[in-house]
Amino acid sequence: MAETTAPTVSPQSCCWCTSVFHPWWLLLLWGLLSLVIGVMFLASPGITTIVFITFLGAYWLVSGIFSLASLAVDRTDMGWKILLAVLNLIAGIIILAYPLYSTVLLLIFLVILVGVWACITGGAHLYVAFSKKDAGNGVLGVISLLFGILLLIFPLLSAALVPFIAGIFAIVIGFAAIVASYGAKKAGAAAPAA
Repeated sequence: MAETTAPTVSPQSCCWCTSVFHPWWLLLLWGLLSLVIGVMFLASPGITTIVFITFLGAYWLVSGIFSLASLAVDRTDMGWKILLAVLNLIAGIIILAYPLYSTVLLLIFLVILVGVWACITGGAHLYVAFSKKDAGNGVLGVISLLFGILLLIFPLLSAALVPFIAGIFAIVIGFAAIVASYGAKKAGAAAPAA
């Protein structure tokens, strides 16, 4: 009878933050950049959001141009590529032409989208709660449904809070990436050279 042995897993292959996937210095750079962006969102939310949305518009414009240009090489799914390229071009042009209005409209659209999604998720949790007599799903359903309804009732107020939430989130992610970079650096230094 042959013995089966479990494959060995090195510390570098089981952690997302190690040098197998990201060098430690890249995680550190990402963390510092996230911290700077987070502080910018909290210190000056209006201007930072407009700049962020303007960069997003420029990205969509360039993406649309490259998508159309790629049709010269690859014509598979041509209809979808043309549709997405045209939508990217239109969105990019509108955002770059009207950055202030685009910022407000995109934030409101994002809030409405999240609100609708929260209501759908809440409804699904409530369905599971009633069909399986699960109180945990019931609580999640009620919280999600209330959150979604609040977003849909107060989209302007919710949109105004998005930059502050993004800033706090970016700072938390920044600190986590910095801590992970030091862990990745220690793991890389401790790993034997192959």
